[in-house]
Amino acid sequence: MYKNYIKRILDIILSVIILIIFLPLYIIIALLIIIIDKNKIIYKQVRTGKNGKNFNIYKFTTFKGGKVTKFGKILRLLSFDELPQMINILKGDMSFIGPRPWITDYYKYMNKDQRRRVEVLPGLTGLAQISGRNDISIFDKINNDLQYVDNISFLLDIKIVFKTIKVMICSEDGNNMNDNIKNEINELKENNK
Repeated sequence: MYKNYIKRILDIILSVIILIIFLPLYIIIALLIIIIDKNKIIYKQVRTGKNGKNFNIYKFTTFKGGKVTKFGKILRLLSFDELPQMINILKGDMSFIGPRPWITDYYKYMNKDQRRRVEVLPGLTGLAQISGRNDISIFDKINNDLQYVDNISFLLDIKIVFKTIKVMICSEDGNNMNDNIKNEINELKENNK
């Protein structure tokens, strides 16, 4: 009941509330991106969604010419670059809680069991994010995601929300994200030959 109906209803209600309450913040961030970074406001990228279906994820633009911008560093540090994903949640591409939606190259190199991580909607945060994020291997991330898929519940989602808040308070910006992604995809490729 929770997994198939209540979770989606909560996603819709919460994303609408957040979009309304934080509308002034969205406007301020958009203006600062234009003024400080002289950049486009929204960045779109194709990600793998539920059941392997691709979708465009929305983020505030934090880079220009392959480098993180001045204002982009602040947005990433505060995780404010993720705010436009409320639109993804409202559209039904994502949920608040679930495995993070990865670029499509990950899915391409996963084996059948690893691909079970896309049996649920991807999320803003998930079990892998609160279990070490970039400090754990790609295989540990996938195992955490599979654990979530197999044990999804309201109580688990609440636990993830509170642990996410704790992680965000203590987090550091990951500027070597692109290197991490390349390394993880290579590990998957080699492991699943």
